[in-house]
Formats: sequence, structure tokens, C-alpha cells
Amino acid sequence: MINNLKSKYIHWGPMSTLSLRNRRKSPAERAAEIALAASQIALTEGLAAVTVRAVAARVGVTPALIAHYQPSMNVLVAGTFGAIVAAEIDEVAAELAECPTSVQALGALIDTLLGPERNAVTAIWLDAWSLGRRNPALAAEVGRQMDAWQSFLVARLHEGRARGEFVVNDAPAVAWQLLGIIDGLTAHATVRYGDARTQRPLVRTIVEHELALSEGALAPSER
Repeated sequence: MINNLKSKYIHWGPMSTLSLRNRRKSPAERAAEIALAASQIALTEGLAAVTVRAVAARVGVTPALIAHYQPSMNVLVAGTFGAIVAAEIDEVAAELAECPTSVQALGALIDTLLGPERNAVTAIWLDAWSLGRRNPALAAEVGRQMDAWQSFLVARLHEGRARGEFVVNDAPAVAWQLLGIIDGLTAHATVRYGDARTQRPLVRTIVEHELALSEGALAPSER
């Protein structure tokens, strides 16, 4: 979904933009157009590049019109971040739904979150953690999305425990531990300090230990 979403954002061409300008937009259409433009900018240039002038230029209207529909850029930036990262959860959930067991799903989760295809969204997260220090709306949205990810992982862990596939005594703690490790490794890779993919075996080993799984249970050859 994120890859499709990103492609959709990036290939918003000038011809389509011009055709849309030729008719008066309803408030809902204009708001959607502004949200789309903000997401395009965020994915290609970063959250910090989402400004009134940048969005206006992308949409092809005056900055005053953007300000009319989005009087607070802090709120627009927060909403843009939230839409992008929430879409990633949906994409990952769809991938894991294809796994026949919870053990396989956890292995697939580690592989996809430490894969290069997640780099664009990882960069969005890094921007949000930094910009959120001065943007209360963004900070609140970061918290909501982090909680959403933790809840998503807790649900997967509870599911595996219910199936009798592994042991987990404190699913919320294990979920936070896994998220912290993955966030750290992908943050390093974003600034070209190592390659998160090479750390997959380490993360698998940690999770196997936490869930009392046999060594190599989460390795691709076992799925």
C-alpha cells in the first residue's frame, strides 16, 4: 500500500493538475487535494518541506487559499504524518494475513520492517520525532501512531499465544522491545550507518529468546 501510495503521490502530473484547476472545487475536494499534495511533498522531500507555499505551489493555488482550508500548518503536518504511517500498518497487516502461522507472521514482520522498501516511511518517522519537539499536534499524532503499532504487535503476540505457538508473559513489553530495536536499526540505516537487513538474524534471535522459540524458528528457511 505504501509503495502504491507513494507512486500515486509522486506521479501526480501537471496535466492532471491543470485539468482539476479548470473547475470550481467543493470544500471536500479541495481539502483532499491539499492533503494529497502535502503527502507528496512529505514522501519526496520530508515533513519539514510541508509548508503553505510548497503545498500551494503543488496544488497550483495561492498560499492564501491553502491557509483558508488549513489555518494551522502544524495540524496539516500532523495529519500528513498520521495518514502515511497508518497506511503502512494496513499494508503490513495485509502481508501478515497471508502467513498460516503466528511464528511465520512474526518472521515476516521482522523481514519487512527491516527491508529497504520501508525507507520512505522510516524517514517520515525520523522527521516526526524531531519536528514533534516544537509541534504539539505532531507530537500527539506520533504518540497515537506508536500506540497503534504497539497494539498491533500485542494482538499478534496474543494470537500466537492463544494458538499455542509460543510463550509470552508480557506481550506489551515484548512489543515495545521489538519496536525499539527495529526503530533504532532503521534509523541508523537511514543515515547510511549500516544496513538494517544485515541485522535481521540478531532481531530474530532476540525475539526467539523472548518467546521461548527454538533457535532459527523465525528464519526464512523455516517459513
